[in-house]
Amino acid sequence: MPTVQDELPGLTTPRRDDTPTISEQFRAFDAEHPWIYRALERLVEERLAAGAERVGMKALLEALRWSRPVGVKGLNNNYTALCARRLLAAHPQWASVIEVRRRRTP
Repeated sequence: MPTVQDELPGLTTPRRDDTPTISEQFRAFDAEHPWIYRALERLVEERLAAGAERVGMKALLEALRWSRPVGVKGLNNNYTALCARRLLAAHPQWASVIEVRRRRTP
């Protein structure tokens, strides 16, 4: 099935070679703030222990932001899916609880 980019190639935006991808930005952020991953793990565990059947990663990130007095500098909404994927890589048993969709960008 053709994509919009196939039908209208002029709509694609070229990526500058020196611009890090979202994945690269996330890896750098994650390496600099390892406590965020651990906090997300705890939040998922708490939600599951409370009987949740679905856990929304966006809601967890917002809860994490609100729990910190000055927020979490650099925690970009673009990282939501990557946080979910990282959690699922370590905890595949959560696959039925945390939904992820097919990735479109690197």
